[in-house]
Amino acid sequence: MLHPRARTMLLLAIPALVIGVASSLVLIVVMKVASVLQTMLWTALPANIGFSPDSPVWIIVMLTLTGIAVGLVIRFSPDHAGPDPAQEPLIGAPVSPAALPGLIVALIVGLAGGVSLGPEHPIMAVNIALAVFLGSRILPRVDALDWTILASAGTIGALFGTPVAAALIFSQTLSGNNDVPLWDKLFAPLMAAAAGALTTSLFFHPHFSLPLPDYGQMQIADIFSGAIVVAIAIALGMIAVWCLPRLHRLMHKLKHPVLILGVGGLLLGILGAIGGKVTLFKGLDEMQQLAFSQVFSVSDYLLFAVIKLAALVVAAASGFRGGRIFPAVFVGVALGLMLHEHVDAVPAAITVSCSILGLVLVVTRDAWLSLFMAAVVVPDSTLFPLLCIVMLPAWLLLAGKPMMMAWRNDK
Repeated sequence: MLHPRARTMLLLAIPALVIGVASSLVLIVVMKVASVLQTMLWTALPANIGFSPDSPVWIIVMLTLTGIAVGLVIRFSPDHAGPDPAQEPLIGAPVSPAALPGLIVALIVGLAGGVSLGPEHPIMAVNIALAVFLGSRILPRVDALDWTILASAGTIGALFGTPVAAALIFSQTLSGNNDVPLWDKLFAPLMAAAAGALTTSLFFHPHFSLPLPDYGQMQIADIFSGAIVVAIAIALGMIAVWCLPRLHRLMHKLKHPVLILGVGGLLLGILGAIGGKVTLFKGLDEMQQLAFSQVFSVSDYLLFAVIKLAALVVAAASGFRGGRIFPAVFVGVALGLMLHEHVDAVPAAITVSCSILGLVLVVTRDAWLSLFMAAVVVPDSTLFPLLCIVMLPAWLLLAGKPMMMAWRNDK
C-alpha cells in the first residue's frame, strides 16, 4: 500500500524516534546533574562557610578551581575528553566512545562552576558518538552519516525544545532532487528532532522568550535601525573572532591542560568579579534577569555584554568543553537592551532581536539558526519580515570573513 519512497522513509522512523528520545535524555541527565552541583557550589557551600556567592573572592576562587578540575579531567581522560571545541564546528565527526565519560564530566563541572559556555557542542558530540557507535552495530547497513544526522537533529530538537530549528538547519545541508525530494531526506531527522523536543518538554521547558513590549507595525525607518543594530552586533562579534585564535595560541603555549585551564579559570573569575554573577554560566537564565530587572543602566548593559563576550573567548580559548551559541545570545540581549536604553526611540524588540541575529550569525554563520534564535527570544510575528530583510546586509558583511574558531595548527 505504501510507495517505495514512503517505505524508505519509514525504514529509519523507529531508529529516529529512539535516537531523538535518547538524545534528549542525555541532555536532561547532564543538565540536572549540573544544576544540582551548581546549587551545591554556589548556594549551599558558600552559605555553610559564611561567604557570599556574589563576592568577587568567591567568584574568582570558584572559577579558578573549576578550571583546575576541568584540566585534571582532560589530562587524565582517554583521548583528552574529546577534541578542543574551539577548533570544531557544532556538528563534527564522531569522537571515540572512550572519550565520552571525560567529556561529560568536563562539561558538567564547567556548567556548574560558572564557565561562560553552553552545553550544545559537548552534548552534540556525545550523542553523535553514541548513535554512530551503537547504530553501526545494530543496523550496519545504515551509513555513519545517517546516524550523525539523526543524532544531530535529535540534539537540536532537545536543546531548543522544538523541531523547527533542526528543520531550518538541515534544509540547507541536505539537498533534494527529482527522485528524492528534500522533505524525504528531512523526514527521519525531523522525526528525531520532534522526539527529542517532546522528551525534553516532559521534564523542563527551555525559556528563551523575553518579556519585551510588543513591536507593532513595521516602519521603513525600523529597517534602517535594525540594519544598524545588526552591524554594531557584527562589529562586536568580529572582535571576538579576531581574538579567539590568537588567545588560543597564547594559552596553549603553557602546554599542560591543568595549567592552561587553571589560568583560564582565573581569568574567567576576574571577569566574573568585574561583571558580577549575572555574567557567569551559560546565560539562558541570566538573560531573563537582564530583561526583568529595572535597575540596570546603559553602562551596566554594556559592561555585561563586553564581559560576557570576553568570558566566552577566554573559555573557548582555554579548552573548556562547551558551546558558544547560548552565551552569544546573552551578549545579544545585553547589547540590545543597552542600545534601546541609549536610544529609546528604537523599540527594544528591534534592538534585542537584531543584536541576537548579528551575534549568533557571527558565531555560527548559519542564517536560519540566527533567524530562529532572534525569533524565539523576541516572539513577535510582526518582526519576522524585518529580520529577514536585515539578514541580507548582515550576510553581505560576513561573506568571506573568518569563522569564530581557533586555527587548526595551534599547539
